[in-house]
Amino acid sequence: QVQLVESGGVSVQPGGSLQLSCTASGNVFFSMNTVAWYLQAPGEQRGLVADIISSGATNYADSVKGRFTISRDNAKKTVHLQMNSLKPEDTAVYYCHAELPFSRNSYWGQGTQVTVSS
Repeated sequence: QVQLVESGGVSVQPGGSLQLSCTASGNVFFSMNTVAWYLQAPGEQRGLVADIISSGATNYADSVKGRFTISRDNAKKTVHLQMNSLKPEDTAVYYCHAELPFSRNSYWGQGTQVTVSS
């Protein structure tokens, strides 16, 4: 069994910063996985925020480029999302996802709520 456990989601004012973390446990070859953060706003479909592959190369949604940074610590089986200059429209539940390339194995975290408001 593989688990992804997220932390760091809280309520913050516009312009503030947060760091989300996601730690994997169980039978997962974490260092070879693509890891990603997704968001889901109320009434909306889940969408990709950022991902990072095993080499460390990253990809970001246009809406967060220049504000968010995804990183990974393979020794700790952890991925982080540093979120700066937060906007009200960033409000959503954020989910961690891990996937092994060329396989059908993928894993989701339980989600963590980020609320950006005055």
